[in-house]
Amino acid sequence: EDTHYMLREAKRLYNGCLDKYVNCLREYCSSMVALGRGMYAREVRELQQFQQEQQQQQQQLMHLNHHQNGMIHNNGPWQNNNNNNTNNNNMGQQGNEELMPGGVFVDLGSDQSSLHNPWAGGYYPVGLSYQESNEMMSSNPGLFKEKVQESLRRHASAVNSHTAKGTYFFDYGNAFLLEASRAGADIMNEDGINFRYPSYVQDIMGPMCFDYGFGPFRWVCTSGKAEDLLKTDEIACQILEDIMSNSPTEIQQQMADNIKWIKGAQENKLVVGSQARILYADAEGRIKIAEAFNNAIANGTIGPVVLGRDHHDVSGTDSPYRETSNIYDGSQFTADMAVQNFVGDSFRGATWISLHNGGGVGWGEVINGGFGMLLDGTPEADRRLKMMLHWDVNNGIARRSWARNDEAIFAIKRAMERTPDLKVTLPYNADTALLDSVI
Repeated sequence: EDTHYMLREAKRLYNGCLDKYVNCLREYCSSMVALGRGMYAREVRELQQFQQEQQQQQQQLMHLNHHQNGMIHNNGPWQNNNNNNTNNNNMGQQGNEELMPGGVFVDLGSDQSSLHNPWAGGYYPVGLSYQESNEMMSSNPGLFKEKVQESLRRHASAVNSHTAKGTYFFDYGNAFLLEASRAGADIMNEDGINFRYPSYVQDIMGPMCFDYGFGPFRWVCTSGKAEDLLKTDEIACQILEDIMSNSPTEIQQQMADNIKWIKGAQENKLVVGSQARILYADAEGRIKIAEAFNNAIANGTIGPVVLGRDHHDVSGTDSPYRETSNIYDGSQFTADMAVQNFVGDSFRGATWISLHNGGGVGWGEVINGGFGMLLDGTPEADRRLKMMLHWDVNNGIARRSWARNDEAIFAIKRAMERTPDLKVTLPYNADTALLDSVI
């Protein structure tokens, strides 16, 4: 009887606690829904305003284009906005093919076609309308793939025609060269292994930014207040100016560019929705900016801030056709950097971490490691940010230095000078002529 009594009492207490829990959960959900609706409505209004401004700018641009003699054919696809028109072919490709006959020489060219998703809307072939393409994707995917690859061969041929006349072309890395090669387009080097054209990480981002440790650092003001974002911009600008005053010559240009960017951020109205900012910075810049944010939160100047970064960064992504395309020792085809970055961030203080496939270069072609870190003004947040941000950047610089990239060797040596406890093995550059004579 005592056992039955205890079971009944336990059940009664359990049901009572469950009811209280459900009620609390219901109240919490209701409040979050109300809050979310308010934030959503505000972001929708801001997005609509942004879209209206963009439409006005586009109309002005098209008006100018219409009157630009000899630059764009008035009867070309540039003026055709009817998605159901069967003549509404790929604008970019027809533009490529029509510019030279019209007498326009292109000095610099690139391509950012969404070929990381070529068979499901990332690339629309020439000769089919938007509606026809969408129907073919579903009803006859095999034929649609053939049409896409046919257009890719034509696309690559147009690029080759421009470069033969002196245009300098580089690939953004969204798999245009990769998919064009799979389609049999003429874009391979004589060695049959490498592409004829470089990716822009090989040409620009790698040697100028990633190898030196500069990449897209991000933060979000969780208060949602524009005045908080303005204060963080001012804090970040002051930090960068202080750092630049003692920076080596090798990174003076990067520092100047980033200061100019953050000074113009408010004027250029870059915010759509969340009060967030993105700023290229190296490990020193990220740590000092984050530390200053945490101090500002502690004294009540701003609300909490969440830190992050783009995957397209120094160490967050392994992608042989983009982020690690300027690593030439063969390791660009491994995913060790992104995985180590993800794991290392986890026990150095990240609030959350992620590891996933895909992204801007396609499934199976890239591994991304990411993080988020909440700054709440506490000493614990200060400790975590210094450990984690230091690892998050220098992990990638070390990898790039092992690939014998001069800029990365410079950067990792400088990191070890600033941080005596940091020990990274430096590469030994062998005599290439000696190796060639032996092998």
